[in-house]
Amino acid sequence: MRLTAIGSALLLTAPLVAGAGGARADTPPGHVEGTLPSGATWAMDVPSGWNGTVLLYSHGYVAEGQPNPARNTTTDAVRDAALARGYALIGSSYSRTGWAVGEAVPDQLATLDEFTRRFGAPRRKIAWGTSYGGLVTTALAERHGGRFDGTLALCGLQQGGVAHFNALLDTTHAVRTLIGGLDDVPLTGVPDQATAAQWAAKATAAVRRAQETPEGRARVSLAAALYNLPPWPGPMVPEPAPDDYDTWEVNQQRHMVGPFFNVAYTWRAEIEARTGGNVSWNRGVDYRSLLAKSSDKKEVETLYGKAGLSLKKDLTALNKGAAVRADPSAVARLARGSVFAGTLRTPMLTVHTTGDGVVPIQVQNGYRRLVGDDALLGQAYVRRAGHCNFTTGEVLTAITTLEARLDGATWTLDPAALNRAAQDIDPAVPAFTDADPGPYLRPFDAPHLPGGRGGS
Repeated sequence: MRLTAIGSALLLTAPLVAGAGGARADTPPGHVEGTLPSGATWAMDVPSGWNGTVLLYSHGYVAEGQPNPARNTTTDAVRDAALARGYALIGSSYSRTGWAVGEAVPDQLATLDEFTRRFGAPRRKIAWGTSYGGLVTTALAERHGGRFDGTLALCGLQQGGVAHFNALLDTTHAVRTLIGGLDDVPLTGVPDQATAAQWAAKATAAVRRAQETPEGRARVSLAAALYNLPPWPGPMVPEPAPDDYDTWEVNQQRHMVGPFFNVAYTWRAEIEARTGGNVSWNRGVDYRSLLAKSSDKKEVETLYGKAGLSLKKDLTALNKGAAVRADPSAVARLARGSVFAGTLRTPMLTVHTTGDGVVPIQVQNGYRRLVGDDALLGQAYVRRAGHCNFTTGEVLTAITTLEARLDGATWTLDPAALNRAAQDIDPAVPAFTDADPGPYLRPFDAPHLPGGRGGS
């Protein structure tokens, strides 16, 4: 199976092509690059048979200090398939790395303006993005919806920034409180990236030690449940049976010792520096209530029973130790660019894998609650493990499904039909499926922001 982890940063090397339907006569099509006044770079690919639709791609999170080229699609294979079907592809680097929604949104809009200046007005404009780029796409949809005919968010962080960092805090709080060995590792106040890496390594080591005992494994399962970590760690590992809770926990532990703590600490260091303070809190949080809503509740209860541990006692310890306060001004700064209200003006399609350990599938439940309009918001799911782990056929099918909705059809999200369409595009086996995600455990959206403050 040819799968593509499309949240990764990829430098595009599109070949030049000649001629373009819809392009201005004085601007030949092909691959062109440039720089915006902000300093962001952009890349554009226009096929010779441009169908009049331009796809504005928002890329995923790029850590500070990492290469940040302009990107206008996810993979070479997706690029080639989209160009072959006549789509023009554009996107920028954003002028700043990290949690740069404030820079990404205007840079993406400026890239669209530059495309129009060079190639003429598109017949249709679609914004799309992956992972953190799905968050940027949602910001474009809610705040600049009149600029786009439709939007597509793949594996997007549509819970918003405040909810994302609160969820990371909940799991690290559980590891620190219940597993131990982390007294010198605070939950917030990460001074720099070097310290973040050290703290992430210590937390990872603590989880590995916990894995050696039944008691430790039960507590790892509780920490995982507070983030709704899925029990499927990657496409090379079989999906466990619905009641195989021992394997669930082993797989969740693999998520935690993989990217989880790196994101929890290195992203936090960057966002605290950007906003000037701590953006997360757990003071007043009832972890009993969170567990009661978690998709992993039965697993936790089962493993605590096997270990002979008191779940009630550990939840009491979590509640007693929940004393982290946020800086309201830092929360407001983060919320300003990345907290949502569900106010869509044009149709949006979201697609999520069921086994996403970076952005849990439950974020889609949270965003549906906000939008509350099935005519505007369509949601599709792919039964596969991994973050943004879609086949080329699945990505192109998502685009064409959104286009069908824009042409006046109702949403056609039947998994069998979607799989047939994807199979016609790409020989890799598609896996669209029905799904009904449970609640996102710690939502934080626009109604939580009276006066621009936060619930800290």
